[in-house]
Amino acid sequence: MASSRSQNWDPILLISQIVSMQTLHYLTLSILIPPLLSILAEPSSLIHEGGAVNVGMIIDWREMAGRPTVRGAQGEGLWSSYAGAWSGGKKVSTGWEEGRWDGRTDPVRGWVIAFCWMVAFSADIYYLYTLIRRPRLILDFSLTLVFTHLVLTTYYSASIPTSLFFWIVMIAGSAWTVIVAEQFCVKREMTEGLVVSPPRDDADEMEMGGLLHRA
Repeated sequence: MASSRSQNWDPILLISQIVSMQTLHYLTLSILIPPLLSILAEPSSLIHEGGAVNVGMIIDWREMAGRPTVRGAQGEGLWSSYAGAWSGGKKVSTGWEEGRWDGRTDPVRGWVIAFCWMVAFSADIYYLYTLIRRPRLILDFSLTLVFTHLVLTTYYSASIPTSLFFWIVMIAGSAWTVIVAEQFCVKREMTEGLVVSPPRDDADEMEMGGLLHRA
């Protein structure tokens, strides 16, 4: 009874799988996003948002949604000292210097990040196929990954995601991951569960050969 329970419920294995999936997902994004943003995004606004390697490009939902992340503008009284772009708790630019950047966001940046997320969701198919394996757990781990990101991005940006574009990417990516990963896992289970027996004639010959050998 105890052994059966341990096989069905292993909290250490469960937590390690969740952490592994989240880590691999963010690692994939960290490999894809910085070089693509450096090539395709508008340089001045990218620099004033903390640069292509800023963790906000992965965690902050406003980057994908094309929302501004700067804190106010100069001359806004109490908030004037906090105006500009911040990264890692440090002010990287005021963001309002004449001739350099007017505070507008780059729409290309959001599309690049969304594309990287879809690629990462596709990579999650392989991660789920390799680490999770069982079809009935694919949906749970996929939703856990997205839910964990929603918690992290809400905490990081101090606001709940309100962008329709962001939610479309999350839902579409999750659906794509679940459907394809489940199909692959089911196909593997069917292949592994199929026992291939030799033809009847060959089996009879093997039995007769064994009898003659013993005789």
